[in-house]
Amino acid sequence: MSCRDLLFELGTEELPASELLGMAEALAAGILSGLQEKGLVSGDTQVFATPRRLAVLIREVSEEAPELSREQLGPPVASAHNADGSWSKAALGFAQKQGVAPEALVTIDTDKGPRLGHCFIEQGAQASAVIPEIITAAVAAIPVSKRMRWNRHRCEFLRPVQWLVLLFGDETLPLSLYNLDAGRATRGHRFHHPQPIVLSEASAYQAALLDGYVIADFAARRTAIIEQIQALAQTDLQPVIGDDLLHEVTGLVEWPCALLGQFDASFLDVPAAALISSMKSHQKYFHCVDATGALAPCFITIANLASREPDQIVAGNERVIRPRLSDAAFFFANDKKTALAERMPRLAGVVFQNKLGSLADKSQRISALATKISGLIGADANAAQRAGYLAKCDLVSDMVLEFPELQGIAGSHYAAHDGEARSVFEAIEQHYWPKFAGDQLPVAAESVAVALADRLDTLVGIFGIGLEPTGSKDPFALRRAALAVVRIILAQPQALSLAELIASAGAQYEPGVLAADVNDTVADYVLERLRSWYEDQGIGVDLLRAVLASERDHLLDIDQRIRALSAYMANDEALALIAANKRVANILAKGNVIDHQPIDPQRLIEPAEQALAAALGTAKQTVDQALSTRNYTAALDALAVLREPVDAFFDTVMVNAEDAELRANRLQLLSQLRQLFIGIADVALINPGNSG
Repeated sequence: MSCRDLLFELGTEELPASELLGMAEALAAGILSGLQEKGLVSGDTQVFATPRRLAVLIREVSEEAPELSREQLGPPVASAHNADGSWSKAALGFAQKQGVAPEALVTIDTDKGPRLGHCFIEQGAQASAVIPEIITAAVAAIPVSKRMRWNRHRCEFLRPVQWLVLLFGDETLPLSLYNLDAGRATRGHRFHHPQPIVLSEASAYQAALLDGYVIADFAARRTAIIEQIQALAQTDLQPVIGDDLLHEVTGLVEWPCALLGQFDASFLDVPAAALISSMKSHQKYFHCVDATGALAPCFITIANLASREPDQIVAGNERVIRPRLSDAAFFFANDKKTALAERMPRLAGVVFQNKLGSLADKSQRISALATKISGLIGADANAAQRAGYLAKCDLVSDMVLEFPELQGIAGSHYAAHDGEARSVFEAIEQHYWPKFAGDQLPVAAESVAVALADRLDTLVGIFGIGLEPTGSKDPFALRRAALAVVRIILAQPQALSLAELIASAGAQYEPGVLAADVNDTVADYVLERLRSWYEDQGIGVDLLRAVLASERDHLLDIDQRIRALSAYMANDEALALIAANKRVANILAKGNVIDHQPIDPQRLIEPAEQALAAALGTAKQTVDQALSTRNYTAALDALAVLREPVDAFFDTVMVNAEDAELRANRLQLLSQLRQLFIGIADVALINPGNSG
């Protein structure tokens, strides 16, 4: 089969970095899907994305699709002939529609009986003929945040399209889009190589652009930026390369050139987070740290050209960054003139939620709840109360109004400046931790108390007035708050009661504000977050469901059970006992069993049921002792020895005996077996194939 490389490039200007790679990948997916639908096979695909172009190179696209055997069904054979044996109108009409004589029709067996049919060979698609329409459809399907029009045409795209390239091997294919005809001429770097680059064939694309000072491959450009930044590192100067900023900068340049600049060391008196935010958000600079990890008065900028006078570019960037850092320094100095606690009256004018009051009201609730929680985790109650009271005060500071990402960080600095205790100002910053999945957790007990209080207040309040998340809408970030509660509680050495924490949060509200069932609703919602938490760790939802059937309050206890059960699942005995428990659950569901009734030893007449009763008695002692110390591994090990007596019981004992008392006694025996397992988890709910 003959194959050629396929190249399509859409040239434009100033494509936004945030959408760049996604658009290119969507374009590639659309082209590949179109080729597949036409029966055209292809090899490796390479995606290219720069601020001036989206391009796709697909290797070894077949020149034509294989022939296909087709069959078209016609009328039933029974109605194909008239009484005299001649062809019926139905048969003649079908043959005419197929363009053949009726004698060329064949009989095809179907589920509804034999029918007339026409079998034929369909010619495969010619790649050169169908690729332009495939490209047209793929371009139309590119996800674009906001379309614009240009010139007098009604063409629409994210930015004005300026050139098109469509090559199939060394052949240009006819394609017209946006009032442009595709050709073989692309464009290099705007300054280093402004003249057109004529491509000899599709496979020459990447090398030709490299000669034109364009690193077209996004990943290669990203790697080049990393290497250039790292080359500027010194013994006492280490660049910090954040993934988000790196991705954005990669989308802003075609020919990256890393340059090291400096700023006045006096700015280091400003909180490092404010300086970093200003450099990152406004200027797209990478910051640097010294040998101790402290912010250094340096930055790295990525220019989009290799200048003959790089010092001039550095000097220009140093001039630009100074007023940005001066703004941060001014906000910081001005904010320190007002004590953090004196900002509380301004919080009274900021609405948290109409039915739940202002941020001042929320601060009072957080403070009271943090005090309550501190008693459960051994924190300093006075420090937790004070930190909870001050936690939101920096939201009305100039610094946070200018740099919202500094909430908590700014407040911590201002509290330290005001002379607050270390545990207080650390809790003000750390009560926002974790900010995202995988982020660090609050460290000190006082910080934990405030972090839990803040999130529990939000969860209980918002759910209590009926504003739970729906679909993708979660304006109060309740999913993130609930997952943070899970992570913080699981990190504590104490087994905290989820029900007690939620009830304490609800108690901070006036009677009648919250729905009566809010505690149960919030508890269910938090427990639901456990699903994603364990799925990320490769633990199946079946294990969680089994444990929640036995324990729903203490998350640490739930976690210990799940860990033990997950390890237990590797044993053959576990799989056998899970199957037996499913059988027991089904039997008991059909029987009339009163739980916790004693077994009558006199009615244990079969050796197998006598052996199971004895094994149960021994196992129960060991299990009860293990459960008293939450040693779930030992408890499950004790249950594993029940495999043989359970198997023997089901092999030789008729549970549903005709004698009613004998039957009831055997059901009670099985009930005690099930209750012994349920003390740890309802293993009958586990599907071994889905449990990680």
